[in-house]
Amino acid sequence: MVKIGSIELGDFPLLLAPMEDVSDPPFRRLCKESGCDLMFTEFISVEGLIRDADKSVQKLDIYDEERPIGIQIFGAELESMQQAAEIVQAASPEILDINYGCPVKKVVCKMAGAGILQDIDKMVSLTDAIVKSTSLPVTVKTRLGWDENSIRIEEVAERLQDVGIQALSIHGRTRKQMYKGEADWTLIGKVKNNPGFKFRSLEMVISIPRRRLWNIKTVMV
Repeated sequence: MVKIGSIELGDFPLLLAPMEDVSDPPFRRLCKESGCDLMFTEFISVEGLIRDADKSVQKLDIYDEERPIGIQIFGAELESMQQAAEIVQAASPEILDINYGCPVKKVVCKMAGAGILQDIDKMVSLTDAIVKSTSLPVTVKTRLGWDENSIRIEEVAERLQDVGIQALSIHGRTRKQMYKGEADWTLIGKVKNNPGFKFRSLEMVISIPRRRLWNIKTVMV
């Protein structure tokens, strides 16, 4: 049984990834009707959220038939992230997800998304603060590293676990790769099977079903 916090998702759940301009309510409804076990909203800028920007606030709209569902946020400033976490909690999703994986230039130039992979200490401290500021289970989506010379995903996974995240989703590429080239499934497998993980509820989530090779418990598409 795969669990995120107290949420039971079955033996091999299928998750819908948060995708900008894709995973809106109509699309999520179709995915739910097709058997998706857990879905996430489009990612939401914390700066837009705390300023009550229409586009950001609209993405908080979730519906009972979609549950369980997670709301994903991205940002780089501690106070903004904490304020946004409070707003997300008021929207009553089952999960709060943090995006540390978006490789788009306009996001990373602000040290948000995959940009924060250049400062792992800051990633960990931001995550710690968010975990402490909400009662929702906190999960993280990230990449292997900033580039091939800064891959520290095993260390990152352990440190994020230690500050209390409940699940981790890994895109098996670096930010430099964007969406090109081969994903490194061996590193995903090493994280999944790392004996340093104390919490058995921390399950790996991947984008393509290479699960049998590495004993992966969950697939995100």
